[in-house]
Amino acid sequence: MSASMHTVWVRLNAVVFFGLSVLISLSCLAAVSKLGHSLSHKPIVHKLKLNKMRSLKSHGGVDRALLSFDIHADMEPTFHWNIKQIFVYVVASYKTETNPKNHVVLWDKIVEATDLDKVIQKDNVFVKYALVDQSDGLRGEEIELQLMWDHMPITGLLYMGQQDESTLSKFTLPIDYQ
Repeated sequence: MSASMHTVWVRLNAVVFFGLSVLISLSCLAAVSKLGHSLSHKPIVHKLKLNKMRSLKSHGGVDRALLSFDIHADMEPTFHWNIKQIFVYVVASYKTETNPKNHVVLWDKIVEATDLDKVIQKDNVFVKYALVDQSDGLRGEEIELQLMWDHMPITGLLYMGQQDESTLSKFTLPIDYQ
């Protein structure tokens, strides 16, 4: 046997990489332990609907709508010990002749695991981001509002979720600019 076989550096290397192996194994187990939780524990969306249509104008050759909405959603069921935060956002979806699928984010919020109140209850919320079409295709279109969210775990895979399509709120934009 060589005298250099069990030097301090060899022993330190063995201890450090054993510790890293244990940390990686525990991280994987933590991620797997709550894998199905996000699929079965969704937020409770009580209300998400248009409150007031503020304006619909042509702005630089594109249609732009400004509106406000009411939202009441309980985010508590989505949280567990491995969730750091949830990114919540309201999406407006509509169809046009040129684009059969259009999704525009109107509003967003981050709900932290450390927040005491995980219920979003606001009335007459003005959009953070305008509903803008690529052309002049918004007038007279039916718009669906949908709540969507991204789970951001401490360790593990990211998961995106959305409000059940049977509970979506719909409204039609005016045909004339206002």
